Amino acid sequence: MADSRTMDTTTRVKAADASALKDFLSLIKIGIVNSNLITAFTGMWLALELTNRHFLQSLDIMVLAMAGTALIVAGSCSLNNWYDRDIDVIMKSKNFRPTVTGRFSNAKVLTIGLGFVALGTLLLFMTTPMAGLIGLFGVFSYVVLYTMWSKRTLVSNTVIGSFAGAVPPLIGWAAVDPHLGIVPWMLFLLMFIWQPPHFYAIAMKKCEEYKAAGIPMLPAVKGFQITKWHMLIWVALLIPVPFFLKPLGIGFIILATLFNLGWLALSLSGFKMKNDLKWAKWMFIYSLNYLTILFVAMVIATLF
Repeated sequence: MADSRTMDTTTRVKAADASALKDFLSLIKIGIVNSNLITAFTGMWLALELTNRHFLQSLDIMVLAMAGTALIVAGSCSLNNWYDRDIDVIMKSKNFRPTVTGRFSNAKVLTIGLGFVALGTLLLFMTTPMAGLIGLFGVFSYVVLYTMWSKRTLVSNTVIGSFAGAVPPLIGWAAVDPHLGIVPWMLFLLMFIWQPPHFYAIAMKKCEEYKAAGIPMLPAVKGFQITKWHMLIWVALLIPVPFFLKPLGIGFIILATLFNLGWLALSLSGFKMKNDLKWAKWMFIYSLNYLTILFVAMVIATLF
């Protein structure tokens, strides 16, 4: 009997630990953290390669920059969850968050958010002051300009929020070389332009939830047809970007151009498809693959 009770207790403890970990990863939005780390690493890698610095001799900078970026992104996402708990309870896709269920207290979430941002910023400043300043700008633009202001008041909230998502490659580059040239700014521009069509696809799928929560996302305010036009324009704006990344080689330029044209064709198909939500799902999946493949390709392009 004693062994049985011990096993039951152990099982409950493991289940509670797993649940707490799941809540924590939901709080910091681990998917967003991971995607930002990919772009930050690429910016850092390209800075090392294009300024003729040795990877192994810069491991300390890489560790500080990656850890700092992860912390400021996780902290910003925690603050976003803390501030949005009143609307997340209305949205079915977000009401599982620990800030809604009460499994994490508001005080704890605020402490995690501010603590992570402070520690992450410190680590970035230990690389270069420029990296730290860019990191602070990213936090301010996401937490203040997007979460606390534009998200609830402006239809252009997604565009304003795109500034925050575009800074990780700049952080990565600036951690190695604070003198930002054409390549890091093109990475920033690519990320900035990529975000509206990516997040508009999500907003189309969650349109009714945003309406219920009173959030003026473009599809909820202007409808799907206008949203499709906006997405098409943003995707079209990506087409010239690869041609400013000549240091990565002709192979990358061709690959990126093919991906841009493919995304443009998919964007145009949305005006013929009858199932808008199915098309939005395809746009979302394409955008994820686009980002991952191109940023990995940038690293590979410097190896040959």
